[in-house]
Amino acid sequence: MNDQRVRAQVYEMTMQRGLPPKADEVARAMWTTGDEVKAAFQRLAAAHVLVLQPATNEILMANPFSAVPTPFRVEAGDVSAYGNCIWDALGIPAMLKRDARIITSCADCGTAAEISVEANVVKGQGLLHFAVPAREWWNDIVFT
Repeated sequence: MNDQRVRAQVYEMTMQRGLPPKADEVARAMWTTGDEVKAAFQRLAAAHVLVLQPATNEILMANPFSAVPTPFRVEAGDVSAYGNCIWDALGIPAMLKRDARIITSCADCGTAAEISVEANVVKGQGLLHFAVPAREWWNDIVFT
């Protein structure tokens, strides 16, 4: 199983629907088995390409996309997605090459917040805070 082909298939499916696919969905699209795809997922996770859910070895994160709801909802044309953090939420419109609206809230007080990305320009009021330096993200990528 070619890991790069699995990666490309995962991202093609994710970008179309805003949600990373399950292993059996990738297997059907690639005419292979779920076990082969899950083995490729493991190798891609070891290379920091994907983040897997420990109990199932299904995708938790195909950065910048999250497989589960987060406080960073992104609406970009007909695609609705969740970013893993604000950094990833901003990466989704860049990856999709679309304008987008990011719906989130203040992590301190809970006040609703909205950020728009129009023609690659971020618009909105507020402060984006990165609590962990980028060089340390993979120490605990789920927390980060």
